[in-house]
Amino acid sequence: MEKSKEEIIEEMQKVVAQMVIDDLEDNPDCANEFFECDCCGKNKCLAGSIQYEDYRLCNDCVLLAETGFALGKFTKIQPLIDAMEDSRLEEACNFIKDEEARKQKLDENLN
Repeated sequence: MEKSKEEIIEEMQKVVAQMVIDDLEDNPDCANEFFECDCCGKNKCLAGSIQYEDYRLCNDCVLLAETGFALGKFTKIQPLIDAMEDSRLEEACNFIKDEEARKQKLDENLN
């Protein structure tokens, strides 16, 4: 019997959640290690992340990738990376805005 789309998604959610647990059990320090996800562009915890080809994906994006693979939406990671370009650009813009606001507040406090 073939699994429904909902069953596949639920199964992938469990698998990906377990990846975080496994990583934290293997190396509790990775809870405090962060990186910039090559897919969504957010600064995310290393626990549960996976390297796909040349890209390191956070656990949230791993869920998107693994679900896409399981549903046959794509067979390589590049289509997901391409589809998430707007998210990465938005994160970069937010970072710049936050840094400008931080600098302005620092300048105000110094004057």
